[in-house]
Amino acid sequence: MSEVELAAEIEQEQHQTRQDKTERPYPNQIYAWYVVAVLVLAFTFSFIDRQILSLLVGPIKRDLAISDTQMSLLQGFAFALFYCIAGLPIGRMVDRYHRLNIIAVGVFVWSLMTALCGTARSFLQLFIFRAGVGVGEAALSPAAYSIIADYFPPKRLGFALGVYGMGVYIGAGLALIIGAGVIALVSEGGSTVLPLVGEVYAWQLTFFIVGLPGILVALWIWTLKEPERRGHVRTAIAADGTSKTVEVPVAEVLSYMGRNWRTIIPLNLCYALSALMAYGVAAWIPTFFVRTYDWSYPLAGWWYGWVIVVFGTAGVVTGGWAGDYLTSRGIRNGRMMVCMGAGLGALPFAVLYPLMDSPWTALILLCPATFFSTFTTGAGPSALQELMPNQMRGFASAILIFVVSIIGLGLGPTSIALATDYVYGDEAMLRYSLVLVPAIVLTVSVTAGLLGLRPYLRSLDYLENWSKENEK
Repeated sequence: MSEVELAAEIEQEQHQTRQDKTERPYPNQIYAWYVVAVLVLAFTFSFIDRQILSLLVGPIKRDLAISDTQMSLLQGFAFALFYCIAGLPIGRMVDRYHRLNIIAVGVFVWSLMTALCGTARSFLQLFIFRAGVGVGEAALSPAAYSIIADYFPPKRLGFALGVYGMGVYIGAGLALIIGAGVIALVSEGGSTVLPLVGEVYAWQLTFFIVGLPGILVALWIWTLKEPERRGHVRTAIAADGTSKTVEVPVAEVLSYMGRNWRTIIPLNLCYALSALMAYGVAAWIPTFFVRTYDWSYPLAGWWYGWVIVVFGTAGVVTGGWAGDYLTSRGIRNGRMMVCMGAGLGALPFAVLYPLMDSPWTALILLCPATFFSTFTTGAGPSALQELMPNQMRGFASAILIFVVSIIGLGLGPTSIALATDYVYGDEAMLRYSLVLVPAIVLTVSVTAGLLGLRPYLRSLDYLENWSKENEK
């Protein structure tokens, strides 16, 4: 056989392999939903472990003798910085290695680090353990997005990712609900003696209670089946004649995203600004009810926790489903339309509830505000998976999470605090900060969504052409 014929045969085999990966039936959908259920459980634990610290500020400050500034570093900087830094290399690993193993290791690490927070005797120890929680949690979503995209056909992808996104709101809501009880438990101080650990404060015991069960979840994830990668996957023929996956260089991933910046930037910005509004509001709602209506923190945490659990989870699932529905009806940029529509739907309710005279009226208006603002959590990640080749999804998702974390986690709570301190100059004016900031942020988010609608269509065409060219 001549070299030309051999090259043609190898090329034909590569093309057939890629075609088989695209056309092969998807895994059993019952098992696929089972995998999603386990990932939702992991996501729920991640948000409980992430947010429980914010409800223990008083007792931690009292028992470790630390300042407000040190406490704020534990709540934000220690977690968010290492979460973002670790996310990019982990996202790269997602595109190259066994994704469920990456998730299992991440769940084990953050659960162990959460439990170790219960052994902290100083600010430095607690800072290190919180950084460890951030590193562990950075492994979950980039891998989960990629896995779910390979378990479900495109027409169901948004709904599946929306169901996965429920973990954010179940976890965040349960953290508030659990916190309402924890506040009463730790308000009196006191201590408990644990085997091997020794004497611990009541707040330290809380970290053991929420952290250790996550280790069992990590073991559970290790039993799941890794799905075959779908869409365009670069392959080559090894020396022994077998086909093997070829890594896509980081420079090529960045180049691909750069060529689609008119879509990628508006999508990231639209999603991140919705997150800024959501995180900022969530951080201050209990305090808003305390300052405006003289509620107690346990009462505010209890009721707002249930609003998040019910309407947050409903919103993220509806957003994912709506993107699938519009796409199935031939509206190719339907997922981007849902991201844009999230801000439009949330805006009137978000600016009205802080102005209500009755706390119960404010709570009722918070329900649709929460419902619509969470649409992007389901539609945003599914849009990104739709736009990117398979072996670029993990890194692209890590960048999305990086942007959302920096803007949402980093600027959300602070933006409202800055408005209260420097625009209004009075803590009692918090309600007006909760009107001003979301009004601006959601308007910009909607604008970003509008700017991305036409480029989104061009990016879908670009992916199709790129995939064909890389099959040659």
